Amino acid sequence: MGSLALGGLAIGVALVLTLIGVPVASALGLVGLAGLFMVGGQTLLASSAETLVYNALNQYSFIVIPTFVLMGILAHRAGVTSDLYEAFYRILARVRGSLFIVTILSSAGFATISGSTVVSAAVFTRLSLPQMKRFNYDSGVGAGCIAAAGTFASLIPPSMMMVIYALLTGESIGRLFVAGVIPGIFTAIAYVVFVFILVRVRPAVAPEVGRAFSTQEKLTALTRTGPFLVLAAIVVGGIYSGLVAPTAAGAIGALGALGIAVWRGVGKPKMIREALEETAVSSGTIFLVLIGGLLFARFLVYSGFISELVDAISASGIAPWQVLLAVVIANLILGMFMDTVSITVVTVPFLHPIMVGLGYDPIWFGIVLIKLIEISAITPPVGLNLFAVMASARTEITSRELFRGVIPFICVELVLLTIIIALPKLSLWLPEQVYGP
Repeated sequence: MGSLALGGLAIGVALVLTLIGVPVASALGLVGLAGLFMVGGQTLLASSAETLVYNALNQYSFIVIPTFVLMGILAHRAGVTSDLYEAFYRILARVRGSLFIVTILSSAGFATISGSTVVSAAVFTRLSLPQMKRFNYDSGVGAGCIAAAGTFASLIPPSMMMVIYALLTGESIGRLFVAGVIPGIFTAIAYVVFVFILVRVRPAVAPEVGRAFSTQEKLTALTRTGPFLVLAAIVVGGIYSGLVAPTAAGAIGALGALGIAVWRGVGKPKMIREALEETAVSSGTIFLVLIGGLLFARFLVYSGFISELVDAISASGIAPWQVLLAVVIANLILGMFMDTVSITVVTVPFLHPIMVGLGYDPIWFGIVLIKLIEISAITPPVGLNLFAVMASARTEITSRELFRGVIPFICVELVLLTIIIALPKLSLWLPEQVYGP
């Protein structure tokens, strides 16, 4: 069997196993090991199984994952998220559709200290949805807004998906973080503009406005966001200024979040233990998926699949933009049936060298993939953020309402994806200023 046929068969088998419910780590790992055995026999299989996992994970950069996860968990448990939400709510209470806008801005703010879209969606479902129902907002649009705004955590650093992309490809985590800033801010602004228009075109979506808060009440709420501002300034400011490496920023941020929790009297031993346990489970899951993906990627390299595929595409005369369009369409389709981590780990090992070989900038392509991941997180029927909202809302909303409400935000995301593809400088200008060309 030729390299292209063998690699294509392996990718197909891995996708089928994932779609029928086999854990993605197991699917990728087993297919990768079987492929390595077929390519190099027992010797290659044994050496890969014995050395790859240790050598791959024995990297200092991997510490970013548990530290950023821990920082987000501790910050939320310390009440930082609710303080941020309350401040935005008091300032914007008299604006029509204010709860939508508050959710969007709060999600963008929370994304700067949490890299998980699912956590963000779950947190703001508990904070926002009861308030939206109280003021007779459209439940479907409200839940869709919460799910969509939760995806900001993929694009606004620190992002777990950026870390995974960087570790799978060898690209700079710092450059990816900085590259996500302008597209992330642009996305949040676009959401606010869209909601501002929506509530005027369809007033029934947000019929009520909240009570007016006094200047003193607004200042009091703003004062309580001080710990968040300090934490975000230390982490985000440290990374962008170059004073703190992303690996160190996560540890500093986790320590700062712990300090806030202790200072506020909620940093009890039980809470800290629960946060550490939750971090261990989340990080361990990500690491298992990465191990499976690395084994799968090594097979694709040793089989010659990647080099032959790049050569075949180059020789075919297909324009690079046509390849990019095919990648976008394929990822949008996969996003309907697979979770974001699975898509990333399955596709990045062979898509990255192909796109770089066609002349695309790897950092820009990473941002494009992250944007596609954002969309897949809210694409029915399998969207992790949709599941997070449903689980957190319990019986307050039906899946039909949620799917209907999220569709307008998917349309906004598709427009934003088109703009990011058409204007690469949106993603590349800031990294060039910080790190140089």
